[in-house]
Amino acid sequence: MESQLISIRLFNARLIKRLILLLTVLGITGCGQVITNAKIEFSQDLSATILEFDDPETIKKGVPAYLILISSMIKGDPDNPDLLESGAKLYGAYASGFSDSDESKRALSKRAYDYAGRAMCIRNPDFCEVKSISYFEYEKKLKKVDLSQVESLFIFASSWAGVIEANSSDWNAVAELPKVKAGISRVIEIDETVNNGNAHLYMAVMESLLPPTLGGKPELAKKHFDRAIEISNGENQMARVLYAEKYARMLFDRELHDKLLKQVVEADTGPQDQILSNTLAKQRAAELLRGADDYF
Repeated sequence: MESQLISIRLFNARLIKRLILLLTVLGITGCGQVITNAKIEFSQDLSATILEFDDPETIKKGVPAYLILISSMIKGDPDNPDLLESGAKLYGAYASGFSDSDESKRALSKRAYDYAGRAMCIRNPDFCEVKSISYFEYEKKLKKVDLSQVESLFIFASSWAGVIEANSSDWNAVAELPKVKAGISRVIEIDETVNNGNAHLYMAVMESLLPPTLGGKPELAKKHFDRAIEISNGENQMARVLYAEKYARMLFDRELHDKLLKQVVEADTGPQDQILSNTLAKQRAAELLRGADDYF
């Protein structure tokens, strides 16, 4: 308990230093651009600090207050796409990794999608009403997206996927999955290395949703899992965990399942910007291995 409190204090100390800098800038200048830049820098530093942290429990306890802070900054600068995307990524990551309840996950993922959608609309007005248009019209708009907007498209599509996952029992939400897949596919077409290859990981999971007997495409999922791992130079351990959980378990491939998870357990935490994700992956891998006998 004491060590956790120390970790939380250290985590908060890092962020408070950045917050003090931000508040100082806000207090001594009336220049709008300087204020905007300070907000963006703080949100980016916040994201970097979280990704580099090796104690998920501290993140779970310490981050909620900063999510509210990011929202307050967005409220003061609602048309800043960089700030909106930072908020989308933070809310989306917290929703998928740390939510304690389905209700919380739905609320957080909805806010992530709202921020991402507003950012994408600002960057490309063609995307302001994508939910209300047909799939074929949406495809036409996707074809106009170029390299300069590919990262924004990934944030938008992955946030949309988060909403669908959080509302998986709602068929109206699930019915939007083809548009999400089309968006992620377009990201891969333009630049498959965006976000360390995670576009392939999203596609792999989506292709693993159904078994072959119900129209699923597990072999296509396998190709995406392999490519996600390859692009990350084998350092994205969450890709291996999802590979085992979504693909190997679906096909009842115990050998592949255990091989992937043991690789994760034995791996180090990797580059700084993957420490938190890989720490979570190692914890999940250990859980899946412990339950393997019951599953298989």
